[in-house]
Amino acid sequence: MLGVPGARAATAVDVDTGGMSLPRRPMAVVSLALAVALIASACGGGATTPDASGGAAGTGSATVAPIPGAPAHPTGPTQDATLVRVVDGDTIRAMVGGIEERVRYIGMDTPELNTNSPATPDPYAEAATEANRRLLAGGRLVLEKDVSERDRYDRLLRNVWLERDGAWTFVNLALVAEGYAQVSTYPPDVKYVDTLLAAQRAAREDERGLWGGSPP
Repeated sequence: MLGVPGARAATAVDVDTGGMSLPRRPMAVVSLALAVALIASACGGGATTPDASGGAAGTGSATVAPIPGAPAHPTGPTQDATLVRVVDGDTIRAMVGGIEERVRYIGMDTPELNTNSPATPDPYAEAATEANRRLLAGGRLVLEKDVSERDRYDRLLRNVWLERDGAWTFVNLALVAEGYAQVSTYPPDVKYVDTLLAAQRAAREDERGLWGGSPP
């Protein structure tokens, strides 16, 4: 959800918007000057929604080119989890070590569901929630830790992966690549920031989702 996902109130947010404001979204957070050499464009032909290695993330996905440099699988400490429910585009509830936890995705934000006004839901928030639900369907849920354990709301901070038949989908990355999420990182949890920014740039150039004129 858009807001403060990190545990430190005074930390910086790293966002690459390319000087473009998002349509109807209060999402233009200030970017620190990241001296990141991003790939100019996401190349590859005939691709579907990327998993972490640029493979397919399942049926019903938007057509998105593979993201150069994307990890093929988790590269840090992991723990298996069981999905309880999808809260929104960047938060889930899951059983982790026998305890039900709120899990906040690292490195990205999605529009917030307006729970106080269910009669007028934000279409971008609804789309992001449905995309998250789709990406998490039918596989083994694995949570990867970066540096921080929890944010100030006591949510686990994790990179979220799904493994299906030996193929890994990096859910945080897929949501950014499809245009459902905007990059928003809080140091020290910046392990995949370069890859996320490359995915966001490609989504923006293709005017997908938040970067276009209508929800995905």
